[in-house]
Amino acid sequence: MEVLSLLSGLRDRGGGSYSAKCPAHDDRSPSLSIKLCDDGRILMHCFAGCDVEDVCSALGLTIADLMPEQPLDHLKRRARSTMPARDALASIDHEALVVALIAKDIHDNRTVKTEMVERLELAVTRIGKVRDAVAPARHRP
Repeated sequence: MEVLSLLSGLRDRGGGSYSAKCPAHDDRSPSLSIKLCDDGRILMHCFAGCDVEDVCSALGLTIADLMPEQPLDHLKRRARSTMPARDALASIDHEALVVALIAKDIHDNRTVKTEMVERLELAVTRIGKVRDAVAPARHRP
């Protein structure tokens, strides 16, 4: 199944990179970044904050559909990183902005709603996932 054919508002960014309207939310302009990797993997990131699981679900796909089956020895050789640095930095940048905005509200003694606390917790979780994808566990303190 061609993933790109399932997306609307598709724009070719070159080098196997695309942008499209995110199917997981009411997207008026393309906020979904798609990267077709040489090894067959398909990376997706919604800059509006949708989880890749939600994007896949909206397309009728699973995460496994984005990852081709690979021999076990290939996975062992690949101990460095499972996420390109550019994607990792973009994800961390977005989540850091969320953290900063909520921290400003806390600093300014504004009422922090439950939804904001939950979003802060999600940001911390997502930053941890990026860390786990970029840095092998054996190198962490």
